Parts: sequence; structure tokens; C-alpha cells
Amino acid sequence: MNRPFILRNPSVLIFLALLALFTIGVTVMSEAFGAGLISTSFVKTLGKTLCLCLIAIAMDLVWGYCGILSLGHFAFFGLGGYMIGMWLMYARTELIVAQSMANQAIPPTPQEVTDAIGTQIFGVVGSSEFPPIWYFADSLVAQLALVVLVPGALALVFGWLAFRSRVTGVYLSILTQAMTLALSLYLFQNESGLRGNNGLSGLQNLPGVEASQAVTSVWFLWASALALGLGYLICAWVVSGKFGSVVRGIRDDEARVRFLGYSVEGYKLFIFTFTAIIAAIAGALYYPQAGIINPGEVAPIASIYLAVWVAIGGRGRLYGAVIGAALVSLVSTWFTGGLVPSINLGFYRIDWVDWWLVLLGLSFVLVTLFAPKGVGGLFDLLQGRMAPDRHGADFGPDKGSLMEEEGR
Repeated sequence: MNRPFILRNPSVLIFLALLALFTIGVTVMSEAFGAGLISTSFVKTLGKTLCLCLIAIAMDLVWGYCGILSLGHFAFFGLGGYMIGMWLMYARTELIVAQSMANQAIPPTPQEVTDAIGTQIFGVVGSSEFPPIWYFADSLVAQLALVVLVPGALALVFGWLAFRSRVTGVYLSILTQAMTLALSLYLFQNESGLRGNNGLSGLQNLPGVEASQAVTSVWFLWASALALGLGYLICAWVVSGKFGSVVRGIRDDEARVRFLGYSVEGYKLFIFTFTAIIAAIAGALYYPQAGIINPGEVAPIASIYLAVWVAIGGRGRLYGAVIGAALVSLVSTWFTGGLVPSINLGFYRIDWVDWWLVLLGLSFVLVTLFAPKGVGGLFDLLQGRMAPDRHGADFGPDKGSLMEEEGR
């Protein structure tokens, strides 16, 4: 009798238990439901960190397991934020307009209300008309569907064109980066319909919900933790069994897997599209906690940072991606938030806000050179999973099996 998947993978159960304890602990210490030991702003930071951990898992699945170094997954993250941000901004503006027109002697017509909403949202770019892409902005259900459909469709089309042409390696990475840059430049234009450089703002307010920011921050923390837990569980299931073996085989020797008769392009397309959807869901939860999204969030540099997080945490390990994203995110908040005192050397003053990116780049280089398995590789040492010392003994039961030197 086969045991359940989660029992066959105790690391998944441990991760879910730690995530649950973390969520409960933050809730108990929050200002809204607990002792008030953790501020609302830091609860939001922790919630956003969980979202970054989720997109890091997606990056690890596509890069660490399948071998596709995508430098464009933050584009899907941003698209997810834009899709949910459109509804948040529309619904919040609709409430404001309705309240301002409530005292008029003659009730406004639906068209007048729509025009007023359009002026409030697009007046900053010199327009008052809703672009076609805002057609479903008044429907939460439709926008939630678009969170999945728009990034998923973009990944599906891009991946199909790239993989059917058998573009691999650095060339594929450059293509994904070019896609991200093109999307970012498009969003910077006012004609994009998403307010250009101004982006979407005021996303931290839930329309029609009478709750303080302290309460909503905990709600989003719960939602982010739930999404991370489910994402981790699903990704762990995907990389297990025969499917996961084929995916890792594509990473290690794509030509051999194709020679064995597997549809390499189909596997790669599935992983690329699937991880794009995960990234979009993470973005849809992240930006309501951040309160604003603009085209700068979709810039190619963000996707490069994502690869750095996964490399520091240890690619090819889902928990390594989580560790890398959480570590870099929290340390970044510590350094860039002015919490670390500057160092005055007399001839030069070190301000850590300016030097943080240098430290991040240096950390990436050091990890690559001296700890290629990342921080997650430390667990291998703790578990004693180092290669056995065979001293030249045969690998197999028969004489003449691969020796230790040949096995390397």
C-alpha cells in the first residue's frame, strides 16, 4: 500500500508546519489580533516576503529543476499585480465618486458616474475614457481570472515560439529578458491604458471592507501564507515521481531525454507556463500589500534579483529558494530601511542604503564560487548527505562497475 505523498516527503510536512507556526506567531504578536509586538508595517513586510518566497519557488522550478534560466518571470509577477490592481483602483474610486455625488439634487446617471470614475483614474495622464483593457475592471471575479489567464497566455505563446525553435541556454535567457524589457517599456507609455509611469496606486484599501490597515495586513499575511503553502506542496508534487525525473533529465542532458522519446518541448512549455501562473498569483497578493505598482516593478533587473535569490538559497531545492528569498528580502529591508548605522571612516562615510546592492552582488559571487549549493546546501551537511567515501570501490555489485574516479 502506497503511503500518501506528504508522508513520503517529510521535508514538505516540516515546511508546512514551520509556515503554520510562523503565521500563527505573527498573528499573535500583531497589533490587530495580538500583543502588538509587531507593527503593522512589519506585518506587511512579512506578508510581502512570503509572496517573494512563492515566486522564488516558481523560479527554482523553472531554473533549478528544468534548467531554464528565465530572466523574465518578474514580468508575470507584475502582470498579476496589474490585473488585481485594476479592480482595486476601480472599485475604490467608484466608492469615492458615489459618496461625492450622493448629495446632488439630481441623481447622476450611470454614464455620468462612469465618466467621473474615468476622470479620477486617468486624469493624471490627460484622459477620462476607459481603455478597452479595463472592460472587466468592475468585476472582481473577472479580474481574478485574468490574474491567471493573461500571464499564462503570454508565457504559453512565448514559450511555444521559443521552445519549438529549440532556443536554449544563454540565448533563451536573453529572449526572456527582452520580453520583460519590451513589456516594461510598453507599460511606461500612457497609451498602454495603465497610467504609464504613474502606475496604479491606493491598492492597500479593500473596497467595501470596513477594517483597519492592521487587520487587513494580517488577512493578507494569511492569504500569502496559504498561497505559499499550497504552491510549495504542488511544486514538490510536480518534481516528484516520473515527471520530476524527466524534468531533471532535461536539465542535465536534454538531447538524451529527447532521444529516449520524451516530448522535451512539451515538458518545458508546461513548466514555463505553470511557473508563470504561480508568479502571477504571487504578484496579485504582493502589490495590494505594497499599495502601488508601476512599470519599474517589471524592469529586467527585478528578474535578475530573483535569480540571485534562488542561487543564494540553493537552486534545485524548493526550501532553498524560500530561504534565499526570505533572507535577501528581510536583510534588504534592514539595510535599506536605515536600521543599520552608517560607518564613518574619516575619509569616507559608508551609508548602507547605497552599499546594499554591492553587498548583494558580492554575496552572489561568493556563493557561486565557494558554496554552489547555496545556503540550502548546509542542510546536506546536517543530514550527512555527503557522497560516501568509497576509496575506489566498485559502484555496482559486479566487478568492473564504475569506479569512484569514473563516476565523477
